[in-house]
Amino acid sequence: MTSATRTWAIILHAGAGRRPKNDAQPTRDVCLNALARGQSVLRDGGAAVDAATETMMELEKHPLCNAGYGSVLNEHGEVEMDAAIMDGASFDIGAVGAIRGVRHAAQVARLLLREPQILLVGEGARAFARARGAELCDERAFHRIKTQAPPSSDLGDTVGCVALDPSGNIAAGTSTGGLSGKPAGRVGDSPLPGCGFYADNAAGGASFSGIGERIARKLLAARTMQYLREGDDAQRAADRAVADAGPIGGAAAAIVLDARGGIGWAHDTPSFAVAYAASDLAAAAYVTRSEDVRR
Repeated sequence: MTSATRTWAIILHAGAGRRPKNDAQPTRDVCLNALARGQSVLRDGGAAVDAATETMMELEKHPLCNAGYGSVLNEHGEVEMDAAIMDGASFDIGAVGAIRGVRHAAQVARLLLREPQILLVGEGARAFARARGAELCDERAFHRIKTQAPPSSDLGDTVGCVALDPSGNIAAGTSTGGLSGKPAGRVGDSPLPGCGFYADNAAGGASFSGIGERIARKLLAARTMQYLREGDDAQRAADRAVADAGPIGGAAAAIVLDARGGIGWAHDTPSFAVAYAASDLAAAAYVTRSEDVRR
């Protein structure tokens, strides 16, 4: 989308589900509100990992998103969340899987980012969160809010963000409640590097939504990085990665930044809520790729 290197850029997604038409504008508003939080970090010279984390934490507040308080329930009526953040400068990764009883799974992933371990799951993840001072919560709060939310898609409305900061560093992350009615302990693509997310300053960053098992089987984030290294721009890499899921049933959606801040996004799902902005580009939000007339 750009031939010159941008000072900063940020793109987020709020899931690839089947949203009712009357949810379109509220969803755009939620996306723009979260985007503004990430933009403020980047405009002030902040780090991409912080911009991406804070953006995802904002999305985790809204029952329209399947993350944080909007998370769907597993087969036992419980909330289990996955989240991750990756630093494209150091290749540090912080990720949690099937974590319960925390307010922001993305916050816990960020706290894990500089630790030797890259992924903690279940009770171990919550114990880490407690020890590091992450915000805990009563799981019943998730249930109360979820009963007021619209029906969730079966596509796994993962939220995510990719950011490029003024120092040239790229970060990518994800956060999700997973699939509605999933087996207890199920972990999808979202906390798995090379599957649901990846960041590399030399290539770019990507974050995915959709059916996690298909995204993971095809290593879609790793494929996206390969396409960027081969010379594809962000849009071409996103298109190719989503197409790669087609032979096993599709249901994939991608947001991508290349190393210069070029922006791309693609989906084979009925909708995909996305918002983006850059140092030379005003913020905008969409619920399908076909709406993005300025691209």
